[in-house]
Amino acid sequence: MNSKNNNITRICLWSGPRNISTALMYSFAQREDTLVFDEPLYGYYLKNTKAKEYHPGAKDILDSLDNNGENVVNKMMHEDRKPILFFKNMTHHLLDLNRDFMKNVVNVILTRHPKEMIPSFAKVITNPTIQDIGYADHSNLLDFFEKEAITPIVLDSTKLLLNPDNTLRKLCEKAQIQFYDSMLQWQAGARPEDGIWAKYWYDNVHKSTGFSKYKPKTEPFPEYLKPLLQECLPHYNRLLPYAIG
Repeated sequence: MNSKNNNITRICLWSGPRNISTALMYSFAQREDTLVFDEPLYGYYLKNTKAKEYHPGAKDILDSLDNNGENVVNKMMHEDRKPILFFKNMTHHLLDLNRDFMKNVVNVILTRHPKEMIPSFAKVITNPTIQDIGYADHSNLLDFFEKEAITPIVLDSTKLLLNPDNTLRKLCEKAQIQFYDSMLQWQAGARPEDGIWAKYWYDNVHKSTGFSKYKPKTEPFPEYLKPLLQECLPHYNRLLPYAIG
């Protein structure tokens, strides 16, 4: 894997929604050597799926982003304003894009137990499908990585929240970049890099000043979402053994 192009390290986070992907973006934003980007492929995803019919603020998102996926990837691969570039992406935003660019970036897969993730997502998108939340897409991505002999870095949100310092150190080591203590805390509030959709999704992270302490969900899992949970579990269980931390 040639993850350094022109001495620039490009880190592509491939996450599902309602994970701690925004907190991880905020963590990397504390580094002076790093520029972060919030879901650059969101417009491409909305333009080419029915999700634009039920995602909050879809029109504003489409208007605020380049909707051409190939253009977006080209910009990602030619961005060079800082030595480290961190692209927070949702895995399901890839759709059918050519994935060859992944051979030249550091690929980080971020997952979360679907029992914790699905009810959180359903509070905004009331009847989610597996296409909305990326678990099957993570399996497809892992298939591609195995075929192309690409070694991704896998993070599980629970492990990260239980020990942010240790997990971030391991992440930086595998990405061949230096770890900084500054990655563990940030100022409360919005960031200039936030996507225009932040008002619908980022309330908790805007209140945070670091990675929140892990708290298991205590409320009963909604009955109507249990078939989706069963559909997602095999994909989550496939990734979990690879998770660092």
